[in-house]
Amino acid sequence: MYAKKPLQFLFMVVIIIMVAFFYNLAIPMESSVWPQTGGLEDNIIDFPSPNAPPASPHAHTQHDQPPIPQRARVATFVPGTSRPRTNYSRIMVIPRMQADDIAWISKELPGLDVSIYVANDPKAVSHPPKNKGHEVMIYLTYLIENYDHLPDLVLFMHSHRWTHHNNEFLGFDASQMVRALSGAHVMRAGYVNMRCHWHPGCPEWLRPTGMEDTLGKQEEKVLAQCWRELFPFDPLPSFLAQPCCAQFALSKDRILSIPRSQYIFYRDWIMRTPLSDYISGRIWEYSWQYLFTHDAAHCPTEHICYCDAFGVCFGGKVPYSQYVELLRSKTKINEELNILNRNQRLSLGSSNLTSDLTQNETETRLRVQLSQVEIELKTRKQEALRRGADPQRRAEECGRPWREGDGF
Repeated sequence: MYAKKPLQFLFMVVIIIMVAFFYNLAIPMESSVWPQTGGLEDNIIDFPSPNAPPASPHAHTQHDQPPIPQRARVATFVPGTSRPRTNYSRIMVIPRMQADDIAWISKELPGLDVSIYVANDPKAVSHPPKNKGHEVMIYLTYLIENYDHLPDLVLFMHSHRWTHHNNEFLGFDASQMVRALSGAHVMRAGYVNMRCHWHPGCPEWLRPTGMEDTLGKQEEKVLAQCWRELFPFDPLPSFLAQPCCAQFALSKDRILSIPRSQYIFYRDWIMRTPLSDYISGRIWEYSWQYLFTHDAAHCPTEHICYCDAFGVCFGGKVPYSQYVELLRSKTKINEELNILNRNQRLSLGSSNLTSDLTQNETETRLRVQLSQVEIELKTRKQEALRRGADPQRRAEECGRPWREGDGF
């Protein structure tokens, strides 16, 4: 009798183990709990459809952060290929406020396809889900909404025609820049900053270790945290740099090398981050180059940028530097003339013949110098444009191969 009890107990233990085993087999493991080991593309988070309504900014507290993808896809950027003598389809994306005057676009750039988003008008045909992040929200919204039907080239520009951050040697004029931009250059490079001059932005600009709240770099203090949120699987660079100020051109291939889901993720970050409109936009001003080139610093040589992108070819670094020095001389002469004129106004009514003669002689001398400098600048600029109109000379100056029949 007592010998049977151990056997009964052992039998019950075996039954319990078998039941537990088959019960576990019947429960599916959720993939979100277990790390995946497949290819990088299989590990992209499943973002909501771009056609779905945007997440409400009130659905999260200010301390919440946007969802971070399990692993961001690392896009492979390769040099593009230009097609000889091809007119590339292009569109210009413009963020604007209701009060902005954009009449210059149709007048100066007739026939150019334009997509205009009104940031502060929710009733406009094209508008972002939220007016935040300056131009960033609109740039990302365009990429999300038009991902499946892009032209060859997309230009992202501001709504004003003249501004200090446009290219000086093209008259600070956005319309000149857009007309002169080489489609073949954008196709080859994939990403082209529309500004050639390094300052501000190059050769080193934002540092994640910067802790001073300076007026010109208010975003520097939060750069490290923002980087961890935007690029959580990429190492933090020692600095970020590119010419300011968030105007650039992209090829269709470069846009499509990044999945639409990532653009949605970045836009979601803008909407949810507790950072201000200004700071969140400034973070992206020096992050676009990383997103589209994987280079923390993207600072093309100024004379090559002018030549290859816009066809203003001075003949090399030295002639370009000479042109810059002539411009500085012109600025200095104008400053001296302004001081002289101010002194003349202050001395009105005083009778000092010697002083008046000296001032008149000085003014005459300065105006002669100014005229000479302006003639030299005009001559060199015309020569640079003629040089840039020759695709072979343009290629040689920029150090890239050229074959008979190639375009710019």
